[in-house]
Amino acid sequence: MNPKSILGRYLAKQIVVNFLSVLLMVVGVVLMFEMVELLRKASGREDVTFWFLLEIALTKMPKTIDMVFPFVMMIAAMVTFWRVSKSNEFVIIRAAGVSIWGFLTPVLFAVFVLGVLNITLVNPIAARLYEIYETLDYRFDTRNPNAVLFSDKGLWTREAVDEDTFQVMQAKSARQEGDDSLLLRNVSILEMDRQSQPQRTIEAFAAILHDGYFDLKDVRVYEAGKPTQTLNSMKYKSALTVDRIKENFVEPDAISFWDLPDTIRFYENAGFSAQKHLMRYYSLLVSPFLLCSMVLVAALFALRANNRRGGVMFLIVGGITTGFIVYFMSQLIYAFGLNGTIPAFLAVCTPTLVATLISVSVLLHLEDG
Repeated sequence: MNPKSILGRYLAKQIVVNFLSVLLMVVGVVLMFEMVELLRKASGREDVTFWFLLEIALTKMPKTIDMVFPFVMMIAAMVTFWRVSKSNEFVIIRAAGVSIWGFLTPVLFAVFVLGVLNITLVNPIAARLYEIYETLDYRFDTRNPNAVLFSDKGLWTREAVDEDTFQVMQAKSARQEGDDSLLLRNVSILEMDRQSQPQRTIEAFAAILHDGYFDLKDVRVYEAGKPTQTLNSMKYKSALTVDRIKENFVEPDAISFWDLPDTIRFYENAGFSAQKHLMRYYSLLVSPFLLCSMVLVAALFALRANNRRGGVMFLIVGGITTGFIVYFMSQLIYAFGLNGTIPAFLAVCTPTLVATLISVSVLLHLEDG
């Protein structure tokens, strides 16, 4: 069936409307529980307002939605197919000579378009909101309304200097040399107290990480109330190692779909493993196909020509259970991909491919029957 036909547009509209309805309900429930938890944590604190907590909850929503997105789509598809079956529209469509694949084509097309819009338009906004959420959550924990949580734009690290001071270091470029040496370019070190108030800034053209210190070259030291110091070199004590710096890399969820390729290239050029970011990028690329796979799974349980057979609850439970199994297996294989046991692209594609092939096989069997 042509998705642009009258019937195709009708079916596409049904899946989109049901998806938005289910998404709004899920967001409302999650937001309510999130606000209850934040109000519990903020009880007795006069420095925290309700609107500040609401801002934290709202900026955290995109990450939560990203996790439940496939389930929302599957539930929306089950609702759509159940309504079409209950109103006997599916029987009429089949009686008109439309195969089950002709019926599913406009639905799958609409779902695929939603998936593409999600990764190209919604994901960059969600990544930015998640970055804001981390800053607000940091201010909530430190009880400092002006505290700044630094995110990775290049290479950033954070380290405690002593009990009262910590430092944040940023480098425009980085390259690993050997197993335990790191060369940084255009380095900036900002020392702050525990209330995130700046104390001293150190800028250097280059820095080499050795065992226990950074060897800074062409250094300028800025400190309030003191003249600027210019040094040819400076040894800056640090407990960081190459492995510890890896742990400070930004989480892939805080990077938009469009920025992930540059981030992956940056880490790989620096000699680090970008496996997490590569897995995230591949998972975003495959996500439209995953949504279509969840629609096919929903069709197995909710799309019925004979609505008199009963067992609606069994079908609903079966569909949701199958969805959770697909999600669990995808996370398990995803973990193998993160560890490098299997190739990243294969780890991301396998659950979607398996669920799609099984669903198509069963639907073919039912169509022939």
